[in-house]
Amino acid sequence: MADQRKAVVLLSGGMDSCVSTAVAREHHGERNIALLHAEYGQRTQKRERRAFEEIADFYVVKERLVVNLDHFRAIGGSALTDRRIAVPENKLGAAGLASGETEIPVTYVPFRNAHFLSVGVSWAEAMGAGALYIGAVAEDSSGYPDCRPEYYQVFRELIRVGTRPETQIELITPVIGMKKSQIIRWGQELGAPLHLTWSCYRGEEAACGSCDSCLLRLRAFAEVGVDDPIVYKSRAAQP
Repeated sequence: MADQRKAVVLLSGGMDSCVSTAVAREHHGERNIALLHAEYGQRTQKRERRAFEEIADFYVVKERLVVNLDHFRAIGGSALTDRRIAVPENKLGAAGLASGETEIPVTYVPFRNAHFLSVGVSWAEAMGAGALYIGAVAEDSSGYPDCRPEYYQVFRELIRVGTRPETQIELITPVIGMKKSQIIRWGQELGAPLHLTWSCYRGEEAACGSCDSCLLRLRAFAEVGVDDPIVYKSRAAQP
C-alpha cells in the first residue's frame, strides 16, 4: 500500500535525483509528489532546468517549484559557479578519485546541499508534506562532504528542532549508499527516464565526456553494460 504522505523531491535533473523521484513516486503514488528545482548560477543551469521540466512532464507532476539561489554565484569558490575556475578534466584515472583520492574537488559548491534542503523543508512544512527526498550519493561520487550519510543524520535533527512541534518531515536519501551502476539498474527497474537526465558540468548542447560527472556516469553505464542514451561531445576518455 502506498505511503499516503505528500513527498517533496529535490530534482536537479541528474540521474540520482531522477531515480529518487521514481522511488518517491513508487512509494507515495503519482498524485503525492511535488518537485523542487534550484537554479544557483551553475554553468549548465539552462540545461539542468530543461532536464527538470522534461522529467516532471514525464511523470505528469503539476506541483513544481523552481527557486533562484543566485547568491552562490556571488559567493564563488567553485568551478560550477565561478568561470574563472576551470572544471577539471580526466581526473578519474588510476591515480584519481576512482582509486580513493580524498581531496575535495574544485567543483564542490560550499555547503550547497544545506541551502537546497532548507528550501525543501520550508516548502514541505508549508504544504504539510511528510517526506523530503534528495538524491545524494556518498560512495561513488566526486567526494563532496555534503553527500555523506552523517551530514543527513545531523540535518534530520535540525528539521526536528527547527519546525513546528506537529511537523513530521522524514528526510529520505534513497540512493546514498549505492554505486552509480546500481542507481542505473534501479532506475531501469522503475522505468525512470534516464534519457532525459543531464550530468555534465560543462556542456549544455552535448555532454563534454571528460569532467568528473561525465566520467562517473560513463563508467557506470559501462559497468551495467548498456549505452548511455545522452549525446556526448566525446567519449574517448572513458574511465
